[in-house]
Amino acid sequence: MIRFLTAGESHGPRLVVIVDGLPAGMRLRAKEIDTDLRRRQGGYGRGGRQQIERDAVEIVGGVRLGRSLGTPVAMLVTNRDFPNWEKTMSPAPTGFPPTTVTRVRPGHADLAGALKYGFDDVRNVLERASARETTSRVAAGGVAKQLLATFGIEVHSFVSRIGKVQANVPETIDWDAVEASPVRTPDEVAAGKMVRAIDRARKDGDTLGGVFTVVATGVPVGLGTYAQWDQRLDGLLAQAIVSVPAVKAVELGAGVAAASLPGSEVHDQPRYSKTRGFYHLSNRQGGLTGGVTDGMPVVVSGYIKPISTLKKPLTSVDIATRKEIQAHYERSDICVVPAAGVIGEAMVALTLANALRTKAGGDSIREMRRNLNAYLRSVR
Repeated sequence: MIRFLTAGESHGPRLVVIVDGLPAGMRLRAKEIDTDLRRRQGGYGRGGRQQIERDAVEIVGGVRLGRSLGTPVAMLVTNRDFPNWEKTMSPAPTGFPPTTVTRVRPGHADLAGALKYGFDDVRNVLERASARETTSRVAAGGVAKQLLATFGIEVHSFVSRIGKVQANVPETIDWDAVEASPVRTPDEVAAGKMVRAIDRARKDGDTLGGVFTVVATGVPVGLGTYAQWDQRLDGLLAQAIVSVPAVKAVELGAGVAAASLPGSEVHDQPRYSKTRGFYHLSNRQGGLTGGVTDGMPVVVSGYIKPISTLKKPLTSVDIATRKEIQAHYERSDICVVPAAGVIGEAMVALTLANALRTKAGGDSIREMRRNLNAYLRSVR
């Protein structure tokens, strides 16, 4: 199986990523991972830190001469802002007692984390619960994307809503146009409205959430299983998306709309042709049936709440005094929905890559390709 672990704090020295379970002989390039790291830092509504950090990955293990060795791939991402936080975030004692944070933010992990671990300094929570952690996920997802690309699978994302502004999403999406959009949406008219909505929120000291959608094309039929509840691929994808900070709901295909429609308007009708094999006339189920991919594009959406750090803070409580106060403010963004789509891509890519490895097996990329091709010939 493919699994990954991450370590590191938001303002610590660096982030650490280990990806395990890759086949040997896979082409792997750091610059392709860096492209996604830059995309994660973009999008209209991001804060000042994105001007400081210029994220780039350093591969330090598991790869030789551009090819995976079949051993764990280890990567580092340096936090360039660390010198400004060294006295506060040094792993070693510095002799300078840091200023403690005791004011918690509504909607953040601050209070729950401090109570869980018995901290009297909320910084011990917010540093790891910060969305900075998702940089590591995007790096790991960049590795998974390169594995999927070997088998003709591509993973993209777009923004369908920011605040109350809903995009009109065309049936065929121009991905170059999405990447050129300041809010990563395929609807140019909606993009302008989204930008203005973000500007209003900034002026008001507020934040905005929205919806992003991840689309994976070229996914073969038969990934995942209905044999056990915790192996169903739809459940694994849902967990992957909801694990992204600030995501509070997930949708597979047209799941939300399907809840209010009759079955005759929901279910995708299968067909067969000699050129395409088995396929469906529509894709309202989002490429998944019973926890198994059906050969259509996999479509997963994440619903992200407004981030919890507001320039005009809400009232909260001080964990030291137990008194009502204004919540803590730390340099932050106004809207992260465009960036969240890139993180969603990483999580979907990692989940699909693991399902692909489970299905195809093999110790090397050559063996994996041979196994998968034999399977695909059997289902034509």
